[in-house]
Amino acid sequence: MHGAFSDASAWRGVVERLRRSGYPVVAPPNDLRDLSQDSAHLASFLGTVEGPVVLVGHSYGGAVITNAAAADPDVKALVYTAAMALDKGESPEEMERRFPGSDLTPASLDPVPYPLPGGGTGREFHLKPDRFRRTLVDGASARTADVMAASQRPIAAPALTGESQAAAWRTIPSWYLVPTRDRALSPAAERFMAERAGSHTVEVDAPHFAMVTHPDAVTRLILDAATGRTAPTRPALAKTGSTAWDPAVLGATGAAALVTGAALVLAARGRTVRPRTGK
Repeated sequence: MHGAFSDASAWRGVVERLRRSGYPVVAPPNDLRDLSQDSAHLASFLGTVEGPVVLVGHSYGGAVITNAAAADPDVKALVYTAAMALDKGESPEEMERRFPGSDLTPASLDPVPYPLPGGGTGREFHLKPDRFRRTLVDGASARTADVMAASQRPIAAPALTGESQAAAWRTIPSWYLVPTRDRALSPAAERFMAERAGSHTVEVDAPHFAMVTHPDAVTRLILDAATGRTAPTRPALAKTGSTAWDPAVLGATGAAALVTGAALVLAARGRTVRPRTGK
């Protein structure tokens, strides 16, 4: 369930670590066409996964898991990595307007037309390759950034403007990782969403694609969610949020700051997640 400007391979380092810890892991695809459509696709996929699930989303993928998990009783925990933990009625575009400052601007994006299935023309957005490393994977090698830029997948405008139809974090325990060097989605927006969701929150000195540059930190937070741990496993992850359970170049272009996401499904086989209490 990757997001814009990426594919599921961005989760490679995390997937390898989770598998070594004994967890079966799947990183399903994301069409990046429309929030409702993408969420329905993931919800359908979840129906094929047996047992309790920890659902992990990066950036736009956070909006997708927030909707897909709402009616699935097997999803026991949500993990947001620089991700969109939207409330019902909110869109990625709206969240971007509330927290400006992203390096993803109209000048950094290439809008490309594409044919719609029912006729007409839509528009999708690509991040310019020369902006990729600094904006998304600062700290990664130039080779890694070049490969990711060459293989990036674009996102369609309706994914940015679509409104969330649910807020799974209201009933499912959540964990949140804030990369303090994020130039795609404002850390202030991330802190706001994490606090609102009552997420168990950590901050890491990392760029937007923290799972690429800091797979150990992301893996630790996912393992915390899988085991129900509410405190960071190492001092390097500083807890900043609650401990309770609890994005023509459209105006949407700026909201591409919120769409470089991915979702990863972790089936928590043999481990338990404590039920949510409180709000």
